Amino acid sequence: MNNLLKFKCPFASGGCSARFRSQAGRTNHVRTFHTNHNIVDDTEDRQPKSSQPRPAAHPDIIPEFDAYFPEDLFTEDQGLPAPDIPHADAEPQPRTANSVPRSTHRRIYHPHLTGRPCDKDGNYLAPGTPPSAQLGDSPTSWDPFDDELQFRLGDFLYRKVEMSGGNIDELMDIWTSTKTDAEDFSLFESHEHMYATIDAITHGNAPWKTFTTSYAGEIGPNPPSWQLHDYQVCFRDPSLVAKNMLDNPDFDQQIDYAPYVELDALEQRCWISWLKRYDPYQRGHRNAVVPIGFLAIPKSDRKYDDDIAFRKFKRQLYHASLMAILKPLHAAMTTPVVLRCPDGHYRWVIFDLAAFIADYPEQVYLAGTVQGWCPRCTALPDDLDGLRGLRTREFTKRLLETLDSKMLWFEYGIDEEILPFTHHFPRADIHEMLTPDLLHQLIKGTFKDHLVLWIADYLVLEHGEARANDILDDIDRRIAAAPLFPNLHRFPHGRRFKQWTGDDSKALMKVYLSAITGHVPQEMVQAISAFLDVCYLARRSDLTEATLKLFDIALARFYEYREIFCMTGVRPKGFSLPRQHSLSHYRHLIQEFGAPNGICSSITESRHITAVKKPWRRSNRYEALQQMLLTNQRLDKLHAARVDFIARGMLPPEVAKPKASVHVLRGDNSSEDDEGGNVDGLGTRRHVEVVEGNVVLARTRVRNYPRTLNALAAHVNQPRLVELTRRFLHDQLHPDGPSSDNLDLDECPDITGKVSVFHSAVATFFAPSDECGLRGMCCERIRSCPSWRKKAPRRDCAFVVEDEDKPGMRGMNVARVQLFFSFM
Repeated sequence: MNNLLKFKCPFASGGCSARFRSQAGRTNHVRTFHTNHNIVDDTEDRQPKSSQPRPAAHPDIIPEFDAYFPEDLFTEDQGLPAPDIPHADAEPQPRTANSVPRSTHRRIYHPHLTGRPCDKDGNYLAPGTPPSAQLGDSPTSWDPFDDELQFRLGDFLYRKVEMSGGNIDELMDIWTSTKTDAEDFSLFESHEHMYATIDAITHGNAPWKTFTTSYAGEIGPNPPSWQLHDYQVCFRDPSLVAKNMLDNPDFDQQIDYAPYVELDALEQRCWISWLKRYDPYQRGHRNAVVPIGFLAIPKSDRKYDDDIAFRKFKRQLYHASLMAILKPLHAAMTTPVVLRCPDGHYRWVIFDLAAFIADYPEQVYLAGTVQGWCPRCTALPDDLDGLRGLRTREFTKRLLETLDSKMLWFEYGIDEEILPFTHHFPRADIHEMLTPDLLHQLIKGTFKDHLVLWIADYLVLEHGEARANDILDDIDRRIAAAPLFPNLHRFPHGRRFKQWTGDDSKALMKVYLSAITGHVPQEMVQAISAFLDVCYLARRSDLTEATLKLFDIALARFYEYREIFCMTGVRPKGFSLPRQHSLSHYRHLIQEFGAPNGICSSITESRHITAVKKPWRRSNRYEALQQMLLTNQRLDKLHAARVDFIARGMLPPEVAKPKASVHVLRGDNSSEDDEGGNVDGLGTRRHVEVVEGNVVLARTRVRNYPRTLNALAAHVNQPRLVELTRRFLHDQLHPDGPSSDNLDLDECPDITGKVSVFHSAVATFFAPSDECGLRGMCCERIRSCPSWRKKAPRRDCAFVVEDEDKPGMRGMNVARVQLFFSFM
């Protein structure tokens, strides 16, 4: 254990193993996890944990499963070993921590695919058998590092601060010069020494490989350069990457080994954000999203941009590369293999190609369809909302065998010269694998690229360019005038910025509707309002059957009101737009893949930053690809080594990421600089749940304010403060009694205790369509400061519930916070 972490949690006897560098850190931990009144501990109500997953084959739940799982989901030809189904009289096994359903939810597990542990030879284990130890001969060895200090230094310099080799050498020279005993110096001699040590890590090793391909067609005289060029594809064995991911103990309690159907308290089917269910943040940094290939991008002279042969070659190279990269998975797609899982148990595993996250242009590439056609259905490109049928692999195969190329192209939108890579893998249908994409289809596609631009086009058509610019300037002023509000992005210059990000578009959604009101017809306002309902419903991390019905209603309203853009001449030819058309598939896709919030292309784009952009910046720009691959490999090894050291108890628990079963409120124990965010786990091992929502004042009161209510009222120049506070207190103490508005002030409680003033508070509330934690809970810090960062006062706005019987915003008012205070 690190000698610097000398302060133990005083609740260590109760099972808390946290350690801290300072007394302040320990105090903050105790206040957060052991004395925070926002945390509800329901550990005693839980069933005991077990390493054996619930078999879900009890006769009480098998009949229910028939309604959700098809009979042919488990068949003999999959090659799986015969499942061990308990006898009808067998008692159901206790659930593991990773299978404990959330509050008021229940799960119906598959009767056959139970995810039962086995040994490394594939023999099923008896219920309750613990996993075998995997610590090796030296359970406390830091190999290939000398000790903890050397590992943490290498991890810090290479991964966290990304220090250059020259600066590492200079730092080592400085430290060496300060040491009197050279033999006691256990750091690195140079950056080469550090790199070599990292390269020697064996955990998480998945080396990069390359293969070269080239154009194989007929080459005529004076051929273009793209026909003569060799194309190099870099890849990692995906089966080895998958093995390393499954063998990662950092994912313990975050994987469900048996399929299930989840029902809420009303017995409605639930669809969850499956990539964000347990880890709503840090997916890429925890190696839950791993790059396995860098594809070649053919380039040529501009005159070949529209060359049919060149475009055909690019598509064929794309699919051939994907097929070659994924080929090592083929065998295990029909014959299961035994792999070790994060909980330490071995299980039979079968691979499958389940989902492909891509924007529309890449979806066209993947499905082998013609630009303008839908890659999921056969709707005509000039009438995408008309009659259509779903595309399937078998349907496309029959068409290719029957029709000529011209009819395939114009009648069905199929490019016969492109064979999707999924054709070479069992049970893989690219038309079924394409997932919804919130970022490019809704947020940046329909909202930014369509509706916002259509509003501008309408203003030009209706008022002329000069007047339209004046109106757009006024809209920008309204956007810029939005008051301070937690988690509300400010646009000082309106929406006029060149580089839009997905976050910019999501932030603009929150203020755009009110900014255009009065400048455009009411039907346009209603169209955008309906679309915002569609977008926010689709962005929820948990969706139920009731949510899908609301989604259908909102989508129908959007289709109805968007006709105003056609009537006013903005869209005279209609709305055959692939990104908007994709909304018609969302209900089915949610039922197939879960909440779209967990399969959005923003996930892969964020990983692109860490896997491509940052490694490129660390390179010397000369033949940068090989340097980028090496950087990725070293980062993966460091991550795997860190996880291994934590699993062996050699690094303190707080170095590990939080467990999935932990969800607490960051209330009065959070930093004053903390702006709030998701409600997620913070590192304790015990199971907790959060209350529905509340407001917690800052931990420390602000001094130099009067301590009596009368004096405080005079200080802030609010003469009715005393009266309003007394009436408020009466209504809180007598919620079922007469309203204080009908009483004399003397009948309301008097307040004689000391008053404390605070400059901020943390509100925890339900916001299912934002980037939130478990069950859509989010917390935001609200501020009311007389001077913010030595400048003008900051008085944030907040929503205040006025009528609980009215739904949503209708029961709320917007208020600007003037003062936070408490009293006894």
